[in-house]
Amino acid sequence: MVWLWVGFIAFVVAMLALDLGVFHRKAHVVTVREALVWSAVWATLGLSFAVFVYFGYENQWLGLGGSIDAVDGVVNTGATAVVKYLTGYVVEKSLSVDNVFVIAMIFGFMAVPAIYQHRVLFWGILGALVMRGAMIAVGAALIAEFHWVLYVFGAFLVITGIKMLALKTDHSDPNRNIIVRLARRMFPVTSRFHGEHFVVRAGAPGSLESEYPGAAAQPDEAVDRARPGTWMLTPLALALIVVEATDLVFAVDSIPAIFAITADPFLVFTSNVFAILGLRSLYFALGGMLDRFRYLKVSLALVLLVVGVKMLLAEWLKGMVGNGFNLYLLGVVILILALGVVGSMLADRRDARR
Repeated sequence: MVWLWVGFIAFVVAMLALDLGVFHRKAHVVTVREALVWSAVWATLGLSFAVFVYFGYENQWLGLGGSIDAVDGVVNTGATAVVKYLTGYVVEKSLSVDNVFVIAMIFGFMAVPAIYQHRVLFWGILGALVMRGAMIAVGAALIAEFHWVLYVFGAFLVITGIKMLALKTDHSDPNRNIIVRLARRMFPVTSRFHGEHFVVRAGAPGSLESEYPGAAAQPDEAVDRARPGTWMLTPLALALIVVEATDLVFAVDSIPAIFAITADPFLVFTSNVFAILGLRSLYFALGGMLDRFRYLKVSLALVLLVVGVKMLLAEWLKGMVGNGFNLYLLGVVILILALGVVGSMLADRRDARR
């Protein structure tokens, strides 16, 4: 089982290295067409992995499917594992869309140049994978030891879904974020961007690199005032800090959601990873169209409510519809998201006619 985890993590690291080291080695503005291609690549990888899940659990490769799933009390076969993986993938992917809304707001408020947004998202997602891996390990251990934790997760999701329906989207200035204020208090920060650097050294050659490649370097009052040799954060680093903090908040919602479907650590982790890996390309593909999906946030809130209720009423639902209730959950989630998208498009068309 250890080698399975090592192999999967090595695959993820190789894909990330290929992404940053080859395809995005030079900073450039990601076009919608490029983003759509990468979105298709990550979606294909995520969905294709279901084939490995099926055969792995059906034949119990390297210990897969050898233990009882604490959520529904059954040993996962190839078919049940695929349904749980795909349901988890769709739920996590849909919840990551809400993260895209917030990231767009952060980049807008902090005026992050489009040419360096991919770099922030790359390192932000790398940190998100580490944080979610740790949270999944803790959550799986808690559920294995204390089954009642599932009901706590379910109640939390229901409350979160209700809050999302009742409250308006928060458009507060990220610079007022307590983590950003602490970072500014603990570290000196430059007054402008310095290329794709997250940190610069006052007085060092190249420390006044231009914001855009090929343009003339501009003076930086904060760097000029700093003592030579002082390491300083750039606004790009502050944007990365806010993105990381935001993903931590979203992980608190999404991790309980996946545990409503399965407590199998491998299924939980892999579905999360493939959903998160496509977040960067999803941002660049949807970044200019977010305002058009006015009902998508309502759909996401309803998804949290449905998943939370499923977690609270799992035993009753299992008795009513049998072991295939995860398949019904997958259908309901897809239907809710489709209604949100279609409803948004119809509302836009109605407004255009007016």
